[in-house]
Amino acid sequence: MKVLVTGADGFVGRHLVRRLTRDGHRVIAACRPGGPTVEWGGATVDAVPLEMTDDRSVRAALESGPDAVVHLAAVASNREAYADPGQAWTVNAAGTARLAEALGRRKQAGQGETRLLLVSSGEVYGPGSGVPRRESDPIVPASPYAASKAGAEIAALEVGRRTGVPVIVARPFTHTGPGQETRFVLPAFVARMREAKASGARTVPSGNLAPTRDLLDVRDVADAYLRLLERGQAGEIFNVARGEGYTVRELFDRLADLVGVEVEPEPDPSLARATDIPHLVGDSTKLRGATGWAPARTLEQTLRGLVDAEAD
Repeated sequence: MKVLVTGADGFVGRHLVRRLTRDGHRVIAACRPGGPTVEWGGATVDAVPLEMTDDRSVRAALESGPDAVVHLAAVASNREAYADPGQAWTVNAAGTARLAEALGRRKQAGQGETRLLLVSSGEVYGPGSGVPRRESDPIVPASPYAASKAGAEIAALEVGRRTGVPVIVARPFTHTGPGQETRFVLPAFVARMREAKASGARTVPSGNLAPTRDLLDVRDVADAYLRLLERGQAGEIFNVARGEGYTVRELFDRLADLVGVEVEPEPDPSLARATDIPHLVGDSTKLRGATGWAPARTLEQTLRGLVDAEAD
């Protein structure tokens, strides 16, 4: 299968590209111009530039006629989306509409049918209650990031209904692993804990530790995306989640044990989000039934992999 991965130079994109090539698929890595050079672990990857705000750039990226597109390119940080909500909507929602429409026009012009896997976010469910979210639950986004992702879902699924492009939506919940930037909370904890260990500090700056989160290893998330490409039903939405909840404080303490440092969190208002979902855990029964997917790594293995990667 020839697969175009948008945002291939991002955290999840790099892991997905390696997984696809390892499984024998041909990968076209669509990356934003001017980004850092990416090593693909020795795999042969065709790279193309992609700017989601430019129609011509999107059409050019599709000229190779991929069998499938995994759409990861996005404003992926809540902090970044809060700083410029309009840009988050331009990239995440309008950019997805642009990509899906280009695929629809290619299909209608007899240039082949391309499967589109849109990677959204579990955050579209919003505050909710303290139970795992199911795909049938209403979406009530509570941040510019989540709202722009909900917009992306609406745009892609509308194009699918109108043009016949097979569109699948994945809603991943929190995930981490080797290579995640320290602007995200868990690798940030590890980096600060290592600094505290080296300096002898007894505290580590932190934001809100009360929320409960699901947590997956990025490599299990990549596996879920590949399975959805192969077996997911068009027009459907699938949660990608472990189905277990852990408070951020629990994750903080587990990471401290793995780093080997005795520290306490010290609240830092600059690290707190303007709004935080108190409980965000996903029910992945639908994904498991449709594809046979299940996470291969335990929570302990996921956290240890993150700590080991930060040590390298």
